[in-house]
Amino acid sequence: MPIPEDVTGDEIDKDVRQELLSLPKTLAEDVAKNLVMVARLIDEDPEGAYGYSKVALRLASRVAAVREAAGFAAYATQKYSEALAEFRAARRMSGGVELWPVMADCERGLGRPEKALDMAGAPEVNKLDKAGQVEMRLVAAGARRDMGQLDAAIVTLQSPELAAGSVQPWTARLRYAYADALLAAGREGEAREWFAKALEADRDGSTDASDRLAELDGVDFVDALDEHGTETESGTEIESESASETEADGAVVEKATEAEEAEEADEVEEPAEGKGVSDEAEHGVVDRDED
Repeated sequence: MPIPEDVTGDEIDKDVRQELLSLPKTLAEDVAKNLVMVARLIDEDPEGAYGYSKVALRLASRVAAVREAAGFAAYATQKYSEALAEFRAARRMSGGVELWPVMADCERGLGRPEKALDMAGAPEVNKLDKAGQVEMRLVAAGARRDMGQLDAAIVTLQSPELAAGSVQPWTARLRYAYADALLAAGREGEAREWFAKALEADRDGSTDASDRLAELDGVDFVDALDEHGTETESGTEIESESASETEADGAVVEKATEAEEAEEADEVEEPAEGKGVSDEAEHGVVDRDED
């Protein structure tokens, strides 16, 4: 797959670069460029990112960072079985537990929420950092919802991290998930409160809390472009109406001028055979005036 000229491979994380040192220099550079493309495209073009991840995988399947990138690319395209296999391989190579929550979420994607809940109670969770533990809580709550256990999902999300006043990278998503669970349980008033709190914490726009709030409040947004288009059309109509009025006024003036010229001509011209202005001519002038 083509690599844009602005991609050098130096953009990758230093830890990943360290892993690639085990490869020949030229090969490491090629792998690095493909990994950069995976990271660049995974949000906006998951299929494209998946394609680059497969190239990197062919080049260096024994590098944990490559297996992890391939796993996330497969996960983004909802290829959960493939993603789970890649995450497991990456975990075996690195020996870390960071991928545990996303592996559990793959189990959910495969229709196995019970397995995800088992993983949420496994000893590996205690080895996760705070962000990882919050992510695991989100996955567990999602599994509860998959099983139709809304109340249990709500309780799962009730945690010190949810109640904390400080904003952390995970705060917006945690509050959003809690609000969504409350809404699903029919607790609309509480849901609105937590969507508002999620919006306050959502500094990078990772959720659509503002849209959910507007929906609950019954607010309809009008596209600014449509408004402009309507105004333009209205303006055109007004201009057309003004032009029509101007043309009409011009026609009246023109007819009046013609009538005056006719009257002056009649006054100058001597009546034929002692007759005055004919009734027909007179009516003609009157008719033009009336027009």
